[in-house]
Amino acid sequence: MNVEAEISLYPLSEEHLEHPVHDFVEVLKTHGCSVEIGPMSSIVKGDSQAVFEALRIGYEEAAQKGGVLLIVKACNVCPL
Repeated sequence: MNVEAEISLYPLSEEHLEHPVHDFVEVLKTHGCSVEIGPMSSIVKGDSQAVFEALRIGYEEAAQKGGVLLIVKACNVCPL
C-alpha cells in the first residue's frame, strides 16, 4: 500500500537544526522514499512498509544523538 506522510523533526538539544534534519532525510531517501522538503515539515511518499521502517530508523538514529520530537501524519488516500 502507498502512503503519504507529513513529518516534522525537531532536534531538541541542537542549536543548529540543519544537520540532524539532513541526516534524517538521507535515511528516508536511502530506504526508497520520495521526500519533498518544506520550511517546517516535509512530505514523504512511498510504500507504507518502506516509509514506516525509514521513519523508525531515522528516529532512532536522531534520538541516539540527543532529544528529538518527531510528528507524523500519515494518509493512505492522499494524492500520491
